Amino acid sequence: MKFNYFLSTILLTGLSFSAISFAGDDNKKKVEPNLEGIELPENYRDWKIISASHRTDNKTMRVIVGNDIAIEAARSNKTNPWPDGTILGKLVWKETAEKNWPTAIAPDADQFIHAEFMYKDTKKFKKNGTNWGWARWLGQEQKPYGDDKDLNQSCIACHTPVKGRDWVFTTPVKLP
Repeated sequence: MKFNYFLSTILLTGLSFSAISFAGDDNKKKVEPNLEGIELPENYRDWKIISASHRTDNKTMRVIVGNDIAIEAARSNKTNPWPDGTILGKLVWKETAEKNWPTAIAPDADQFIHAEFMYKDTKKFKKNGTNWGWARWLGQEQKPYGDDKDLNQSCIACHTPVKGRDWVFTTPVKLP
């Protein structure tokens, strides 16, 4: 029962993600890099889904996507550690009841919260002790998050409980 609910949530989230796909956004607008110079991946809207999650504490739906390197690693179960070049993205919306299916929870297309990305580069990000670069862009405007006092320390602190999983919370779903 729980697996069917989870699978339904993933499928619904994936379908909702595909359907809203940032409708109305100008895909050509310039998004500023974060304070470390990390840029928002240009083509992340076309990436494949690795997993989905629902946070009950803040009532958000998340779709976890990956670049081609991440997808290959996820599909071949080579995620601890993830290979260099992996980029994982987490796209976050407030949850809502699906208009035409009231018992289903779906992302609220009008309430995009943020896009978060982890960039695996064992040379570039070795100094921070994780081998990952961290970045977040807020809202539809995709304003870079962070300040000089906390470039990525809050991300690292949050991910410390999964240090033994190469700092990644997400477990890729297994496809039949």
